Amino acid sequence: MLRCPSKMLLHMDCPGCGLQRGIVALLKRNWAESFRIYPAALPILILFFYLLLHLLFKFKNGARILTILFMFCASIILVHYIYKVINQQL
Repeated sequence: MLRCPSKMLLHMDCPGCGLQRGIVALLKRNWAESFRIYPAALPILILFFYLLLHLLFKFKNGARILTILFMFCASIILVHYIYKVINQQL
């Protein structure tokens, strides 16, 4: 696993901390563990898969759907990061 520069230098998690472990858990078909580690791992994979399909087949509303998927993933990442920061300080 790659080490997080933010965690090494600033001693605090970045919004992406846990993504690698979450994807590895998904690859091992451990859905619950992946969601516990990084809730946005599966939506991010879906986003990239849809992006690749859109680049190949040029869907009619592909850009709009990608925007919605991106906003959904960004929202999950933001909420999860705020939750981690609040729970670290308690």
